[in-house]
Amino acid sequence: MNKQYEAAKARYAEIGIDTEKAIEQLGETVISMHCWQGDDVLGFDSEGGLSGGIQTTGNYPGRARTPDELMRDIDKALSLVPGKHKLNVHASYAIFDDGEFVDRDAIKPEHFSKWVEFAKERGLGLDFNPTCFSHPKAEGMTLSSAKEDIRRFWVDHVKACIRISEYFADETGMPCVMNIWIPDGLKDTPADRIGPRARFKKSLDEIFAEPYDKNKVYVTLESKVFGIGLESYTVGSSEFTLGYVAANGLVPLMDNGHYHPTEIVSDKISSLLLFNNKLALHITRGVRWDSDHVVRFDDETKEIAKEIVASGRMNDIAMALDFFDASINRIAAWVVGLRSFRKALLWALLTPHKAFAELQDSEQFTKLMVLQEELKMMPMGAVWDEFCRRAGTEASEKWFDEVEDYERNVLAKRV
Repeated sequence: MNKQYEAAKARYAEIGIDTEKAIEQLGETVISMHCWQGDDVLGFDSEGGLSGGIQTTGNYPGRARTPDELMRDIDKALSLVPGKHKLNVHASYAIFDDGEFVDRDAIKPEHFSKWVEFAKERGLGLDFNPTCFSHPKAEGMTLSSAKEDIRRFWVDHVKACIRISEYFADETGMPCVMNIWIPDGLKDTPADRIGPRARFKKSLDEIFAEPYDKNKVYVTLESKVFGIGLESYTVGSSEFTLGYVAANGLVPLMDNGHYHPTEIVSDKISSLLLFNNKLALHITRGVRWDSDHVVRFDDETKEIAKEIVASGRMNDIAMALDFFDASINRIAAWVVGLRSFRKALLWALLTPHKAFAELQDSEQFTKLMVLQEELKMMPMGAVWDEFCRRAGTEASEKWFDEVEDYERNVLAKRV
């Protein structure tokens, strides 16, 4: 061990923090890496562009165009990030044999067998998402559509995704978090708000009428406040998704870019944990709106991590990243996001939550503020360096040298 870490270990011990325990816990914490950062959310099951209230901006060279390219890029990113991970896959990333194609309502586990092979070889778990956007039948409403044939198509799609999720869990030996999000909504003030939501509820009821193993598949519902072209009304609002989850024993999922600008997810975590056995998070960085910027080691990311750790229920919280930026090197974006959130978790693990809570309960607010401010200058960096050293990854910014080399030798040749 180096002298800087030994000094940091002693300093944290003075405030009751065991850095060895923090490093061990951080190393065991699983973060789900989203595959769609690598190819701008385009997937492999269609030639069309991104649609459904979602937009990726930028045209940085080197986007993954094939499954092999995307998997190679994922490997490079994960080699630069310490800790345990899962891989989060969208249904649009089905991989078909030459000449084969089935529509989304008929996808099967075999269309994701290459993802399973990839994950098992690397010891990764797999999470999954129905893709109810970027499809000709998603130009209007999907699970809330008034057109029965459209609604039925998407019901069958989500049912297929549950079967695939159970396949993922069986093959990897790890539960699969399957998240449902729909882009249904309206650009202008709706004439009927309850009708689409009633149809969405009907669709979900039909989907979950078929049994699945809840110990293997954790189904979540994700809300959104608005999207591009859906500024006035979204069917899957926070109130709807939380209500349905509570009534049907599902898992709530919060994306910290999917709320009104004055709402913060870090403040919501404790409330949901009191009423749910499990909780799922999509961690992103909204700038002015749900813009899915690369996660950074900023105040809200740290507050989210603080609530996760302080709850004492880290194992009940599924943590996944969700951002996509095509204006910068996509692999660097993955690495920055994953390392930043893991740094936030380390910062939270190195915080004396119990002592701070006791100060709050005894109304010693001045002392609490003083110690919270002093904590900001504690030598967390030395603990991070030691964590990376033990994991066999670069602790400093030198990891970017590998990304630049990969860009010169691999990404730049994708023309």
